[in-house]
Amino acid sequence: MAKKVMIMDTILRDAHQSHAATRMRTEQMIPVLSQLDEVGYYSLEGWGGATFDSCMRFLHEDPWERLRTLRKYLKKTPIQMLLRGQNLLGYRNYADDLVEKVVEKSFENGVRVIRVFDALNDPRNIEASMKAMKKYGEGYGGIAEAAISYTSGPVYNLDYFVKLAKTYESMGADNICIKDMANLLLPFDAYELVMALKKALRPETKIHLHTHNTTGTGDMVNLMAIKAGVDIVDTALSPLGNGTSQPATEPLVATLKGTEYDTGIDLSKLIPIANHFKKVAQELEKEGSLNPKVRQVDVNTLIYQVPGGMLSNLMNQLKKAGKEEKLGEVLAEVPNVRRDCGYPPLVTPSSQIVGTQAVMNVVMGERYKMVTKETRDLFAGKYGQLPMPINEEVAEKVLKGEKRITHRPADDLEPEYEKLKAEVIAKGYYTQEEDVLSYASFPEVAENFFKWRKAAREGVDSDMAKTGVYPI
Repeated sequence: MAKKVMIMDTILRDAHQSHAATRMRTEQMIPVLSQLDEVGYYSLEGWGGATFDSCMRFLHEDPWERLRTLRKYLKKTPIQMLLRGQNLLGYRNYADDLVEKVVEKSFENGVRVIRVFDALNDPRNIEASMKAMKKYGEGYGGIAEAAISYTSGPVYNLDYFVKLAKTYESMGADNICIKDMANLLLPFDAYELVMALKKALRPETKIHLHTHNTTGTGDMVNLMAIKAGVDIVDTALSPLGNGTSQPATEPLVATLKGTEYDTGIDLSKLIPIANHFKKVAQELEKEGSLNPKVRQVDVNTLIYQVPGGMLSNLMNQLKKAGKEEKLGEVLAEVPNVRRDCGYPPLVTPSSQIVGTQAVMNVVMGERYKMVTKETRDLFAGKYGQLPMPINEEVAEKVLKGEKRITHRPADDLEPEYEKLKAEVIAKGYYTQEEDVLSYASFPEVAENFFKWRKAAREGVDSDMAKTGVYPI
């Protein structure tokens, strides 16, 4: 089963999402994009996930323009994106017509590999995405990668993951990704899981492993998966690797050099690129976006099950609120909330929902005294089928008589695209179809960004163009 191992580097997306709350700017990427293109990666993850929100909310960038810029420089290496299934690039369920349009425009603007997942591992929530990926990706050589959100708990075993992978394969997945967002997958379990998937799936279906190094086991997880025959692993160049990010790229390349698993990547090509990102990491730390704590190993993650991106954002939120001392209490409450709502995997948006509710339970001094709309919707089945039964006593307190649904949540949604397009045009913000999708994902954030963009282009208010604060 030994063979060359392929690498997807996350330096342009998940690495800085996990370490620096997704604050890397496009201008900080451009100087080394051509060099990255020559490395020989399977793909470079550069879009999707939280970058869409962060670009508009914090960086005054058009996320679609970022994608087009990446495509301009990355002429050989496929750009990979992360899509949240029916949640797309936002945090709610969107209508099927918006799902189709986002997939279409992603391929059109330069994406070649789309990794799609559902936070609850509910196959119904990636149906529309998979159909659109097969429809629109064909003309671009697009690859549909369906991800299993890996986690632990009473229901999660080899049979569960293999059955889910076979379901995704039957839906048209070219690759199956093991998405270990919180570094909960341990090395020997990784070996068994990859072996089981290789035995159950078609030979042409690639197995792609995504893990982090939060608990310090990430390098071992990758090595054991490689021994079991995994096709692709995710790593991040060392300046933004390890800790809550992915295991570092350079050590793995060096480890496999000259072996039957040799990646074919020249370590000397990585060094100048890594030197550039060292400077970027220093800039992000100076700005306050990168907290050095996220680079540390924390085995408590095996208990809290908090993924890297959520942890860095949570730490930033507590810091701004002046409640940093509450982090331990909040992390201890996370598994309790997770148990109450049926053991969902902790990945966007379920990680934010569970994490936010844990914060409220701690800060308010009483569990579920205050409940977010998202928590209520999770209990009500509006995000999909939960893996385990919920805590009925808590559900009664949370739902307050609201009925639960058992069908596919998106079946309740009317088409949205044309209505939203009319709104964007009426407000005078429309410059491209992609603006509608930005507005659909984050209406208030996008509207503020559109105002800033107009001011910057037309020079009507130089102060606003610099600060993003629009005078009412």
